[in-house]
Amino acid sequence: MSEINDQKFVYDFTEGNKDLKDLLGGKGANLAEMTNLGLPVPPGFTITTEACKVYLESGSEPVELRDEVTAHLDALERQMGKKLGQADDPLLVSVRSGAKFSMPGMMDTVLNIGLSDVSVEGLAAQADNARFAWDSYRRLIQMFGKTVLDVDGELFEDALDEAKAAKGVTSDTDLDADDLKKLVEHFKKIVRTATGRDFPQDPREQMDLAIEAVFNSWNTDRAKLYRRQERIPGDLGTAVNVCSMVFGNLGPDSGTGVAFTRDPASGHAGVYGDYLQNAQGEDVVAGIRNTVPLAELESIDKKSYDQLMQIMNTLETHYKDLCDIEFTIERGQLWMLQTRVGKRTAGAAFRIATQLVDQGLIDEAEALQRVNGAQLAQLMFPKFDEHAKVEQIGRGIAASPGAAVGKAVFDSYTAVKWSRSGEKVILIRRETNPDDLDGMIAAEGILTSRGGKTSHAAVVARGMGKTCVCGAEELEVDTKRRRMTTASGVVIEEGDVVSIDGSTGKVYVGEVPVVPSPVVEYFEGRMHAGADDADELVQAVHRIMAYADRVRRLRVRANADNAEDASRARRFGAQGIGLCRTEHMFLGERRQYVERLILADTDEEREESLKALLPLQKQDFVELFEAMDGLPVTVRLLDPPLHEFLPDITELSVRVALAEARKEPHENDLRLLQAVHRLHEQNPMLGLRGVRLGLVIPGLFTMQVRAIAEAAAQRIDAKGDPRVEVMIPLVGTVQELELVREEAEEVIAEVQAQTGIELKLALGTMIELPRAAVTAGQIAEAAEFFSFGTNDLTQTVWGFSRDDVEASFFTAYLEKGIFGVSPFETIDKDGVGALVRSAVQAGRATRPDIKLGVCGEHGGDPESVHFFHEVGLDYVSCSPFRIPVARLEAGRAAAEAKGSDSR
Repeated sequence: MSEINDQKFVYDFTEGNKDLKDLLGGKGANLAEMTNLGLPVPPGFTITTEACKVYLESGSEPVELRDEVTAHLDALERQMGKKLGQADDPLLVSVRSGAKFSMPGMMDTVLNIGLSDVSVEGLAAQADNARFAWDSYRRLIQMFGKTVLDVDGELFEDALDEAKAAKGVTSDTDLDADDLKKLVEHFKKIVRTATGRDFPQDPREQMDLAIEAVFNSWNTDRAKLYRRQERIPGDLGTAVNVCSMVFGNLGPDSGTGVAFTRDPASGHAGVYGDYLQNAQGEDVVAGIRNTVPLAELESIDKKSYDQLMQIMNTLETHYKDLCDIEFTIERGQLWMLQTRVGKRTAGAAFRIATQLVDQGLIDEAEALQRVNGAQLAQLMFPKFDEHAKVEQIGRGIAASPGAAVGKAVFDSYTAVKWSRSGEKVILIRRETNPDDLDGMIAAEGILTSRGGKTSHAAVVARGMGKTCVCGAEELEVDTKRRRMTTASGVVIEEGDVVSIDGSTGKVYVGEVPVVPSPVVEYFEGRMHAGADDADELVQAVHRIMAYADRVRRLRVRANADNAEDASRARRFGAQGIGLCRTEHMFLGERRQYVERLILADTDEEREESLKALLPLQKQDFVELFEAMDGLPVTVRLLDPPLHEFLPDITELSVRVALAEARKEPHENDLRLLQAVHRLHEQNPMLGLRGVRLGLVIPGLFTMQVRAIAEAAAQRIDAKGDPRVEVMIPLVGTVQELELVREEAEEVIAEVQAQTGIELKLALGTMIELPRAAVTAGQIAEAAEFFSFGTNDLTQTVWGFSRDDVEASFFTAYLEKGIFGVSPFETIDKDGVGALVRSAVQAGRATRPDIKLGVCGEHGGDPESVHFFHEVGLDYVSCSPFRIPVARLEAGRAAAEAKGSDSR
């Protein structure tokens, strides 16, 4: 990385490079990189993220900033041979945001800075095009008014619509210079009325205010919401790029566009992007005017098209990745305004990664880093059934794949409101803008009647992994009347169910049934990646998963409670069972046996209940060990909160009261009610459960251990290979574990003596209480393995119940930034994670060969898997569906660690 002067706040495009994203932001770093490559980039300079941080922390810009900006502006004016906003042939600049991580549409941009009542005439004369000059001026007032002066943007939109209506036209390009002059005066009146001040005529004041507005846009609600959604840190700040203007709105030989070096939706090679003649860049991403496909540029301007294709190849080879490019053509001259590694769909990510390996641009280790578990999970979602009877009502551009079904809503507020009420919704708009972000997050999918693959809706949806269909022109969207009308006259009212296919662009009325994803069929073994007819995507997933499995250190097990789940988990690549919750084996008809056991008054009653349970438990374990033959199976002894196995106290009280009123026999119910009252707990999750239950109810754990041991012996006798680990739950002190371990060893010895079969059952415990984590060194003296129960450990460390708090204050905590993400979704590294780390160290210090794993649902969370790799666990365990994700992330964690070591 280049040396950085801490006191320097402004860099010319010739001074930076792509590795300075922390300082120059993604846009500034890449503009510098393209300048270094000799590509046609308009001259300009970048104000660093450090300047933004000073501004955000202190409320004012660094004292040195104004002088540095002045010096760079002077140099730019000398290079261009014109001055900012001068009366004749004025220099105009754009002021654009550019954070380290791409945040499309979330922060502010102002174009055409330097135009005024005086300089607009000079621009018109220089360009010999009055319409162009006044169009640029009205754009400046509109963008500046909304972005810098906080004027309601709809006021400008309404005025523009009125001007078009008065002229009898539908496009802004049909307004002539006189129309636009009148519109400029109207816009200036809007500014004066809304703000109490005139639109600033001083070009330097325009630029300084725009720079400040970009700094402020870092902390707008929509930017903060996007950062939370994408897990982007809030303290990075944004850079500001000041770039000399080039104009795509000079006439039919000018235009602007966005291009991708590959299709961001599918990953396929080809010519992908959008182009709009006689327009400025914001027109393309806003989706206000429908673009033409990039391929049509070849017939419009072949010279620029050929040059663009060459530059795209240069950039993809240089960046070794899919590149997203913004460009402008000014009277036949091509200019590059931005490049970045492009956002892509999950399927495209896997395809592109393997394509680049085949091209020799990256190796397999880098390909593994180009995909992630969240993308793999998206590929496992169902898709629409191609053979279902459907009613198609339209078709747009397949902008972001997936099969989304929901009720039609026409604004973000309704999308959020209905979603919070449990409804699945499809957000339908003419085009989206950054203010729609919260509705886009809440919706199952997004449908727009305007825009293309590079519109705001498409770019944001791809980044979020949200299904999106754009530019469905045959659908007329009326947001005020909350309805959509099809070309054939079918009316979709708000609340009607629609289905959108982001892979084909098709839109259907009603709910279309779904079928399993081919990726799931591959993991299930129903599709072989080597087969001739195997899906290209499946081939890519297979190759990357195979490499992840070769390099990962963490093993991946499943949380499974029966043979069916275990078999599926094994097909998904599970290397054992990390958690078999035996309390799930006692639901349904068996619940009565546990109820009798808990309520038993005598040893005889207790023994009778245990005797009835033993063969049922044994058969469960026989089937489970057979399904996982040759792989470890961790069986957790009974850990139910007691209330789960007792009748509801209110329901039982009513039953007893009715029986007494009717003078009906109710001795058994009365006895049951007395017992329920005796055992009632205010907080069952912190009451008589786990090891405490095993110590208080004689014979309960020994019955389970006997069932496990006898099942293992039976499998061995049948030439099987059971590898059983018995786990004691909710241990807080080593003495609890020692008592249960002693009883278990006696039972195992008895079964060995009775069967003549040697049994090697490992005995260990869950670490799910803070005290267990703190005293892990002591507990390891009696435990052959630890499995971290991070669900309960999170509850007990934070002091809240998941079932209660997620619905009460979690939303507020996420919105206020107290949580970046729910601690139940991704492990809290500083709190819960610190206990895990110390327990690992203490456990290994006592017992170097202790086996360590995690069985909370964090075991399937991508970010958490990296943490578990780092702290040195041996395995993670998660639900069967999350196993491929955990395998992939375990491979990525190992490759990442190896890469860090080599550096």
